[in-house]
Amino acid sequence: MTTTNPATERYSSIDELDCAIVNLSARINAESYELLVLIRRFDERAGWVQWAFPNCAEWLHWRCDLGLSAAREKVRVAHALKTLPGIALSFSRGELSYSKVRALTRVARPDNEGTLKAFALKTTAARVEERCRELRCGRADSVAEANRSHAKRSLRMHRDQSRGTMTITVELPLEAGELIDKALDRARESSIASGPEFAAESWAAQQADALVTMASSYLTGHRETSTNSSENYQVTVHVDRSALSDGSGRSGLPIESVKRLCCDGDTVVIVEDENGEPLNIGRKTRTVPTAIKRALWSRDKGCVFPGCTNKRFVDAHHIQHWSAGGETSLDNLLLLCTRHHRLVHEGGFSIAKDYLDRWYFRRPDGIAVPQCGYRPEDMQDDDIETNCTTLVNNPSAEGLLSRLDKTTNAEEMPAMPLIVAERDPPAYLM
Repeated sequence: MTTTNPATERYSSIDELDCAIVNLSARINAESYELLVLIRRFDERAGWVQWAFPNCAEWLHWRCDLGLSAAREKVRVAHALKTLPGIALSFSRGELSYSKVRALTRVARPDNEGTLKAFALKTTAARVEERCRELRCGRADSVAEANRSHAKRSLRMHRDQSRGTMTITVELPLEAGELIDKALDRARESSIASGPEFAAESWAAQQADALVTMASSYLTGHRETSTNSSENYQVTVHVDRSALSDGSGRSGLPIESVKRLCCDGDTVVIVEDENGEPLNIGRKTRTVPTAIKRALWSRDKGCVFPGCTNKRFVDAHHIQHWSAGGETSLDNLLLLCTRHHRLVHEGGFSIAKDYLDRWYFRRPDGIAVPQCGYRPEDMQDDDIETNCTTLVNNPSAEGLLSRLDKTTNAEEMPAMPLIVAERDPPAYLM
């Protein structure tokens, strides 16, 4: 004898199933809000101390079978909703899903809560996630996110000798990954096989062939001779003008990364309305004109960061960025290699003028970088003792030991005074 579930028999048509699913989802959203309120109250009263846990997230992980990252997010969202009454009300009514609320609470403030809630109510969770990510990138403190993605960059190669294959795994910051994607497109199109014998080639196989083409082109010294740039090889980054000027708008990448990319590249300004619809598209313009670039190379002859001799992969850097009113002129431009360009934008280094009105570089701690580079005396500990026995046993005195006969017994060496030459003033102050 077969039995039927009365709950499933109630919905005989597709429309009835549709309504049932939507209504149940709304109730789940409302119950999720109630759950977060309870979690916040539990955390505020430090209820997790009773079970000897260090925080509420770890208690949730143990007590409610949640993943630890999910538990941390629930605690964060629960506390954030306390200062966002509009979003909390819509969530409690089931109008907003937990996915939308989780994204909104990362960027919502009392002054923009209403606008964000109105946007979230009429669009999908994926678009809400993207809008909130852009708002995070548009803030000045998004440099931390850029540094995290830069620090995680990696490339791993695994050779499988038995199968005769190699697996390459790469993790890059988003803008660097987009560069690789565009290069693969160009390499694939330049070597695409149109014969019927290649009809069965998969997209993944074509991408692999394109990567090999790129490597072969680099090793053989091949360079593209065409000067015509194609729209297919432009990387599009959406950024609000206000984010560039005062860090209060949206950006597709961390704002300092956008400024670095815009220092010396082709840009097309597209004016959009609040719904993302293009209103006006300008012509492609070169941020640094060719004539100024030639004069810049004649003056700097490569990267001008102290001690750097790199003359390849060099960008023109705006000392005062053009988004902040800086001019594209020789007085406001310096040549920096890719590594040092990134240090100036995302690494905390800065450029300032001395009392002679000359540019010099400062480290993140505010100390000037010597124009002539660091000397051995600069790297020596101040408390090195002058006795030769101590010099032999002290690893920090390694630089001085190069002048001593390593075959000599340390006990036989006479006491040797440490002569410290008077240091010259830094080059940028001379």
